[in-house]
Amino acid sequence: MKLPRNLSGADLVRALERLGYAVTRQKASHLRLTTLRNGEHHVTIPNHDPLKLGTLAGILRDVGEHLDLDRDALLEEMFA
Repeated sequence: MKLPRNLSGADLVRALERLGYAVTRQKASHLRLTTLRNGEHHVTIPNHDPLKLGTLAGILRDVGEHLDLDRDALLEEMFA
């Protein structure tokens, strides 16, 4: 599955909330999300529109490693 090209930070936050992440704090235009699924994990999301493709890929790689999912399985769980 290809990465979405026009995804905003707010859209990514909503998708990550489906995986059990919740916004724990915000500083300027960056949001910090935390989950307790598979142990505690934090990820920082820039609230930009759209997110740069490399930034999105890095965030998804970090989340996928924590949840032990490959990128395609992660994208399907987030956006299906």
